[in-house]
Amino acid sequence: MTTNAELWRRREAAVPQGVSSIHQRFFARGANAEAFDEEGNRYIDLATGIAVCNTGHGDPRIIDAVKRQLDAFSHCSFQVTPYESYIALAEQLNACAPIAGEAKTIFFTTGAEALENAVKIARAHTGRRGVVTFQGGYHGRTLLALAMTGKVLPYKAKFGPMPTDVFHTRFPIPYHGFSDEQAIEGLKAMFASSIEPSAVAAIVLEPVLGEGGFYTASYNFFKALREICDEHGILLVADEVQTGFARTGKMFAMDWVREANGVTPDIMTVAKAMAGGFPISGVIGRADVMDAPDPGGLGGTYGGSPLGCVAGLEVLKIIESDNLCGRAVAIGNEMKARLHSLQQSDVSMIGDVRGPGAMIALELVKNRDPSQPDPDMTKRIIQEGAKEGLLMLSCGLRSNVVRFLPALSASDEIISEALDKLEALLRRLAEL
Repeated sequence: MTTNAELWRRREAAVPQGVSSIHQRFFARGANAEAFDEEGNRYIDLATGIAVCNTGHGDPRIIDAVKRQLDAFSHCSFQVTPYESYIALAEQLNACAPIAGEAKTIFFTTGAEALENAVKIARAHTGRRGVVTFQGGYHGRTLLALAMTGKVLPYKAKFGPMPTDVFHTRFPIPYHGFSDEQAIEGLKAMFASSIEPSAVAAIVLEPVLGEGGFYTASYNFFKALREICDEHGILLVADEVQTGFARTGKMFAMDWVREANGVTPDIMTVAKAMAGGFPISGVIGRADVMDAPDPGGLGGTYGGSPLGCVAGLEVLKIIESDNLCGRAVAIGNEMKARLHSLQQSDVSMIGDVRGPGAMIALELVKNRDPSQPDPDMTKRIIQEGAKEGLLMLSCGLRSNVVRFLPALSASDEIISEALDKLEALLRRLAEL
């Protein structure tokens, strides 16, 4: 049997250090909400490949759809000879996305690629250069997406200079004492000091900060942004790469906003969970906006892979047939209830518990004080949790947030087992 340690030595010799791995455990097999490493150890997967496997590992319906496609063809490039599955997936996303009026969709391969193309489309439509994003936002590792990302370490260090005309303002985080009103005033101050609003093509934000710490933009904040965009002719772009496809309890996080106050984005970016683990991403937007680039101005050799398209069509069926939106709410409610109970007991390291649907964050602080982040405890929980059979991730500008992204197909028994393990771990570490 090959051991994890042996494989790690090979990894260090063959792979550059720039690509990190949180766990020194090598994934060998997945089964719905569970993962097994090369040594046969079992884990409950609360990371799901960074919010990719919302439908769990190895759903046979997705696998069968991809196998059928492989029997036909694996690649031809949509730009050379198009194929029906690309059109069908675009039609379904156009119908369900919270975009006002007629919508159109184009597919790519990665989330970063989707973000870069969203900016290209916004610039083509508006004839403007500026892009506004938010501190703590994560939009990818390619250079323009990296410029848009609002976190320096580990993403931006050593990689400058960054593309120009990208401006950052502060995201509202009431838990840290920064309100919606202050965030809007900060945006207006940026317009006065850094770039005039008439030169801004798009304001881009995640409805729920992903890498930034799972902080949710309020309905009122989105309403204020929509009013500013409409006043100045700016496009509002929602980065739903991590929040999409039932993760927050709706198909998209912006569905919550639309239901609350009617606010919709002009453009959305999607990726991660849209194909159950097969690489595909997309940009969905108002038809008049999406048609702004000239023919040939958008595309990519692998964009809208036929394997990703058929998998994406199956994911949409599964979300509906298995009620994964409702399941996300149920899982999230159970997790938050247990974590809130711990927070109210003697586990003083828990500063905040938050997140929509099954996109849950646990913020670790010292002495229940929001101004005293505890990244060391966060790192320890991640490492010790793996020893107890829990695969978890951290995030946050202050590196003090544990994020939970369980499979939405996980059973009640699996979620309960994970919470039992997590509670025992937190209580043990709180006593040290």
